[in-house]
Amino acid sequence: MTRQTLNARTGNASEKLRAILEQNRQEQPLGVYSIFSANRFVLETGVLQARRDDSILLVESTSNQVNQYGGYTGQTPSDFAKHIHQMALENEFPVERIVLGGDHLGPYVWRGESSSEAMQKACTLVGDYVRAGFTKIHLDASMRCADDKGGPHEPLPDALVSNRAAELCAAAERAYRDLRSHTPRPLYSIGTEVPAPGGGHLESQTPAVTKTDDLARTLELNKEAFRAHRLEDAWERVIAVVVQPGVEFGDTAVLPYDAANALTLSQYVVDHWSGVYEAHSTDYQTKDALKSMVRDHFAILKVGPWLTFTFREAVFALEQIEREWLSSRSDLQMSGVSEALERTMTENPVHWKGYYQGNETELRFARKYSYSDRARYYWSEPRVAQALRQLIGNLDRHRVPTALLSQYLPHQAEAVRNGTLVNRPRDLIRHKILGVIDQYAYACGCENKAMPQSAKRNAK
Repeated sequence: MTRQTLNARTGNASEKLRAILEQNRQEQPLGVYSIFSANRFVLETGVLQARRDDSILLVESTSNQVNQYGGYTGQTPSDFAKHIHQMALENEFPVERIVLGGDHLGPYVWRGESSSEAMQKACTLVGDYVRAGFTKIHLDASMRCADDKGGPHEPLPDALVSNRAAELCAAAERAYRDLRSHTPRPLYSIGTEVPAPGGGHLESQTPAVTKTDDLARTLELNKEAFRAHRLEDAWERVIAVVVQPGVEFGDTAVLPYDAANALTLSQYVVDHWSGVYEAHSTDYQTKDALKSMVRDHFAILKVGPWLTFTFREAVFALEQIEREWLSSRSDLQMSGVSEALERTMTENPVHWKGYYQGNETELRFARKYSYSDRARYYWSEPRVAQALRQLIGNLDRHRVPTALLSQYLPHQAEAVRNGTLVNRPRDLIRHKILGVIDQYAYACGCENKAMPQSAKRNAK
């Protein structure tokens, strides 16, 4: 089977990314998965996976997560880059194999302001990303600003969106000229075919696959806008366009990839364009569906909520183990992680209230178990973070018997028994997340190896 083969001494990570995408266009079943998450366990697992597979690591942050004002993580682009690089160094992963990306960079965060103010801040945002070393830039100016004409849910004219994307690109190119000459040039993706971040409000209706006529118009208008802004060289570095392959997930439903529905779109990219497709909302697809998407030139697969959903599953399982194993002891405090999470989410509903619907029973269920996983925004809150530290500390000091581990984390128990996993809570959590990233690595043609002992030691 064809797989990714990367030589860490040849070229930089951006060049390797571009080479993989070109191989995909040449009908080789290779792709790249993109991790977009602020969760440290998820990011650490991504580093260890890339180290294990000898692959590049593509990590992306969104404009509301990381921006010049700190975003909801409190990190600027420079802060985020340093954070990822430090994590790589701690786990003996070469920073030269990391591609940092900015997702949906545009006026989204400031959409309540006038278009001129929002675009000015968006251009600053894009420039800060480039100066911080981000080399994969998704230009997305599709969102409506306060003074844009038309209804609140009416799409902006394509020509206006394309022109604003070119303005953002011009800001990125100006920022690049401030950098050292050997710094990799920015690579761009354009377009948007996704619902609200974190999944859509759906249960059964399959989203429409992008029509090739609409795609052709998007590409032509963007090319014209880039030319009008004298960005012909930058246009040659547009590596992907975001499209809708017909996949989506909601609170309780996942709509699977149907290759037959996407056949026309899949064939179009090879015959009519020099790039590939970028697919968002690929979370919860089967590994074979993901592999089919890569084969069909959806060569960049975004994954985020599935990883934090799995992190939450692991934490809740460990809390059940804690109750069974330690609740009768009077010399320690129980963590109460799930209770702390629920209390924090109900006291501060800003991150989920506009996304979950139903009565109180349904909302309580969604806050814990929705595929959209709005709980991911709350793990860094002080009360929740302290409860998680208490849980990990309790189970670090009192090692869990494998018989109990088998009840709640059976795959991890098996790995502990066969000697490939250390029976410690942090390692157990990462191992469960690894099970998801493994499916993306398989789909993208990465070689699958057992995690080396050194990597496990460094993960502690």
